[in-house]
Parts: sequence; C-alpha cells; structure tokens
Amino acid sequence: MSINTEPSVVNTVAAPVATLAKDGPHVAVITMNNPPANVLTVDLRRALHEIFDELERDLDVRAVVIASDQPQYTAGGDLKEDQSLTNDDVRHYIEEFFSVLERIERFRTPVIAAINGGSIGGGLEFVLACDVRIASTEAFFVAAGVNVGLIVSFWRLPRVVGLGAAKEILLTGSRYTAAQALNWGLVTEVHEPDALLGAALAKAHRIASRAPLSVELTKKSASEALDLTAQQGDELQIERFLQMFRTRDHQEALDAFFGRREGNYERR
Repeated sequence: MSINTEPSVVNTVAAPVATLAKDGPHVAVITMNNPPANVLTVDLRRALHEIFDELERDLDVRAVVIASDQPQYTAGGDLKEDQSLTNDDVRHYIEEFFSVLERIERFRTPVIAAINGGSIGGGLEFVLACDVRIASTEAFFVAAGVNVGLIVSFWRLPRVVGLGAAKEILLTGSRYTAAQALNWGLVTEVHEPDALLGAALAKAHRIASRAPLSVELTKKSASEALDLTAQQGDELQIERFLQMFRTRDHQEALDAFFGRREGNYERR
C-alpha cells in the first residue's frame, strides 16, 4: 500500500527531519528522517510538535502512523546533548523530551508505530507512548537506561508487558528481538520489512472507518483505565457508554452495520 498524496514537510533544519502525508482523507503518516538513527534531537522533537499542531486542526484525521526513513526507528535521546547538560538544564530537558511522548498519548486519535529497526532508550519510551505497535522482523528493543547510568521506561513498560517481563528488559539493558517483543505483547504484529508500512496503513484505515467520536473516547478511556478502581471503572464506563449512545454517529454506525455499508460519520 502506498501513500497517495504529496507530503507536507516540517523543515526545521537544512534537511527535513520529519514529513507529514495523508493516505486518503482520514489517515495521516508521519515519517521521521533524522540520519543516521532518528535520534530525538531538539530539531526532531520540535518538528513532531509542529506536525501534531497541524493534525490537531485537521478533524478529518482519524488515525496516525509514525514511520521511519532510517535503518533504525529511533535511537532515543541525543547522548551528546545529554552530555552537555548542566544540573540546572536537566529538568527542562527531560520535561521537554517527555512533552513529545505526552503529545502522542493525549492526541485525540490512535497513533500506530510502524517500527522498522531499533527502538533504543528514549526510543523505547517513544514507542510505548503510541497506542498500537507493529514491528518488522528487523526491529529490536533496548531499555538502555542502565547501560548509561540512567533510569527510563519503568512506568510505561510494566503497563504494556507486565511487571516480570518489564523488570528483565529494564534491568539487563539487553537487546530484544521483534519475536520476543511479540511474545510479551510489546508489539501486536510482526511483518517482513517491505510489508510493514502496508500493514500499519491497513490497521489505520480499519480504525479510521469506525465512528471517530467512539474511537477517540475509547483511546482516552483505555489510557485512564489502569489508574482506576473497579468501581470507578464501572461508573466511568456507564457514563461514557451513555455519552456515545446519545450521538448521531452511534445511530449511523447501526444503520451502516445493518445496511452492510461504510458509515458516514459527522462527529456528532
């Protein structure tokens, strides 16, 4: 499957570090291109913020794929940038880095990571912030914090793979394959490299074909769920079920289902 529109470019340095394209009216594709390993430098972080600013304004977008034009998906934080930080700088640096992750997590539509190579250190944190993770057979994952005397991913990773697997990944700093990641639930699918983007786009189009208000509230609710008690979860599910039940798009989804056609949703 190929992207069928010309990309717009967020060009923050001499060459674009990230591009934005649309595959049809409802699926956006962000492609990171910060050679050689998509390190999340200040330029790439700024570019991603600018792209998500643009996507926030485009309510036609119902799903987002983040892909890579480099052999690695992302090697995470810039160690050279890290080495130059003073004690006074470091909190701002970490907060600014995490603002990109929070932007992905809080974006209204689902975000799919199409992971073609390494997700290392802060790069593992980056993919954990995405809602769905699909990998190529060449992908690998490293929680590199202990390898450089730091600590990362201890909050997000156990929520995805469980505490036992997370402790092994975090404490060893070892390299884990796509097959191991699939076994742990870190990724949900593994594809040959030339099939990865097509698989990610197919999943994005499937999501985009559902009622958008329902998809958006489902993402938000699932992200909140692990921090709720059982009673809070039941109460919130009733409240949000009723909220969706009252929408015009719910009735349209029923009409489309029984009419065996695609829904025509109006976000109301």
